[in-house]
Amino acid sequence: MSAHQSKPDRKLRVALFSGNYNYVMDGPVRALNTLVAYLEGKGHEVLVFAPTCGEPAFKHSGTLLSVPSLAFPGKRSEYRFGLGPRGAAKRRLEAFKPDIVHIAAPDYTGLFALNFARKHRIPAVASFHTRFDTYPRYYNMRWLEAHLTRYLRYFYNRCEHVYAPSHSMTDELREDGIGRDIRLWTRGVDGELFNPDKRDMAWRESVGFQADDIVVAFVGRLVLEKGIDVFVDAFNRARKLNPSLRPLVVGEGPERQSFSKQLPDAHFAGYLQGEDLARAYASADMFFNPSITETFGNVTLEAMASGLPSIGAAAAGSKSLIKDGVTGFLADPNPEGFAQQIATLAKDAGLRKQFGDTARENSKGFSWDAVLAELVSHYFEALDSFDPSQSTSKEMHAASRQHAA
Repeated sequence: MSAHQSKPDRKLRVALFSGNYNYVMDGPVRALNTLVAYLEGKGHEVLVFAPTCGEPAFKHSGTLLSVPSLAFPGKRSEYRFGLGPRGAAKRRLEAFKPDIVHIAAPDYTGLFALNFARKHRIPAVASFHTRFDTYPRYYNMRWLEAHLTRYLRYFYNRCEHVYAPSHSMTDELREDGIGRDIRLWTRGVDGELFNPDKRDMAWRESVGFQADDIVVAFVGRLVLEKGIDVFVDAFNRARKLNPSLRPLVVGEGPERQSFSKQLPDAHFAGYLQGEDLARAYASADMFFNPSITETFGNVTLEAMASGLPSIGAAAAGSKSLIKDGVTGFLADPNPEGFAQQIATLAKDAGLRKQFGDTARENSKGFSWDAVLAELVSHYFEALDSFDPSQSTSKEMHAASRQHAA
């Protein structure tokens, strides 16, 4: 790559490593597939290395090379633990000679990618999608959390850049000493697909809602770390204050059976995408996301674009999107506080419309093209400023700070 070439003329070879790319659809996976499609559309070359399964959840973007993997034990067996490229995939990586390595998960495959980048003297950057270190608290293993946080410091401090999806998450990572150079990679939304005009009262009636029901939507993976227990508790408290409330649940996951038993009159729509998903959002009356593990909250942005007022936890993901008292409400993540906010919106149709209209307007500021163009500019900056010897020195300094902490 010639130094005198202008950035629009320079084309990159990007090796992307992820723990999931096409076998389970979630927010991070949607962002990564959108990124790969954008890069290839601009003439860059991309190879993706990730675990695969026999029946992928959707048609992925770009060239995906399968990484050997093991299913996670227990209820999370739909996710896989990558063991790093081997055989033909490893040879393909070597022959590809990437300019930059992008790591989307701090797993064993991610460690392989870090070591590959160091060996070949190229920059490694990482996108931060999930606070994995908070997951143990949902599975009676809170003792593990501090150890995982230390590991995240070690992992991300070896990367040239860490791309966080929200300002609140960049602040959180800096406070925890995770990453040396933390940059913003926010998310976009398709405002034509997710649109208040997709509201369909006939569909609402067909799935069991009455015209005067106030429908509260949950969209996401049905797993404990999404706060589904808090959703149930808060919703049931709110319904005691307003019996017109009804839940709409969009998504699949290992906790569906338990979730449905706790909300027997909910409509469980299952996994939806495209027009079906857009219709479900727009046909609700408010959106409730109690999760504190999200680093951004794609579902909240989609709800905003659909013209819904949102209620969320005063944590990194929701804080970056919901303007408290303007587009919805933020609260400490406890059922009582959430219930009061749900009840407040339930009794005031005018407030719901006011918040929803403002949310729709605010969502227009999230353009995928602008977001991804900025990320590519970060790639070029990492490439142009990369100095292997200086990078190693920075790593050692970061490691000493981590040890002192």
